[in-house]
Amino acid sequence: MQAMTVSAPGGLDRLTPADRPDPGAPGAGAIRVALHGSSLNYHDLGIVLGRMPSDDGRIPLADGAGTVEAVGEGVDEFAVGDSVVSCFFPDWQDGTPTIGDFSRTPGDGIDGFAQSHVVLPATAFTHAPKGYDAVEAATITTAGLTAWRALVVDAQIKAGDRLLLLGTGGVSIWALQIAKAMGARVAITSSSDDKLERAKALGADFTVNYRTDEDWGQTVFDWAEGGVDHVVEVGGPGTLAQSITAVRVGGHISLIGVLTGVSGEVPTAALMGKQARLQGLIVGSRREQQEFVRALDATGIRPVIDRRFPLDRLADAFQYEMDGNHFGKIGVEW
Repeated sequence: MQAMTVSAPGGLDRLTPADRPDPGAPGAGAIRVALHGSSLNYHDLGIVLGRMPSDDGRIPLADGAGTVEAVGEGVDEFAVGDSVVSCFFPDWQDGTPTIGDFSRTPGDGIDGFAQSHVVLPATAFTHAPKGYDAVEAATITTAGLTAWRALVVDAQIKAGDRLLLLGTGGVSIWALQIAKAMGARVAITSSSDDKLERAKALGADFTVNYRTDEDWGQTVFDWAEGGVDHVVEVGGPGTLAQSITAVRVGGHISLIGVLTGVSGEVPTAALMGKQARLQGLIVGSRREQQEFVRALDATGIRPVIDRRFPLDRLADAFQYEMDGNHFGKIGVEW
């Protein structure tokens, strides 16, 4: 069976093809899935580069989508031929968060989806959105569901709300599409004027280049006439102070990324003065993914795929991610 594995201690040069045993037929409660697509995330890059330790020979990629080939005894949610997509936390089915690590996340604590077939519990998947191909479906597992939970589950956005999104990567572009579908007004940042123009074409109401505007937090605060209601904060310590400046009194900040580092100074006085809610989150539950899929079926939103790579060029795909020129998601298909 075709697979890609990464050898310890990590690095793009240690990402190589491997022949793994076929997983066979599914047992009770399980399904066999022929995988055809995935998408890249910052978390995956950390695993492949060895920044986040994982087992030697790990099969990477947290996102996986494909077609059901067989169902085990007792499985009635899926049938042969169904299009399905994986769950980031296969053991978090519903309710409030109960998992605080990645020990059971595919591509990290367990093998991921850079392989041709898997046999897993049916509860490790949901139905894919109608009409999506495998790469499109795979984008909802991590980036899409993170944006959905941040805006809909936690922030409970509504029409007319004002949002700030940082950057034009997978989570932020998903958040832009979700927010506009729900009638929100959106400001978005980037260091590229070309990317900001693309964001405008997707419905962004206000754009700011953080390279040329060092006080972009204040600029967004002024645009929103007293601060935005919600911020999707993907930068971490290097951008948090500006996000606090941009948010309104009593607003909400979803802390979902650490692109500028894993620790740093938090302007606690400014946060208290804003009386804002700063909430960390990591993706979401299977139930939330099912609700997200229903919303996608209802709205017709399609993910933005910047570029697609074949599985045997997975290292090239990660290099493209590291170069930072992508807009939206990077896909892998086979």
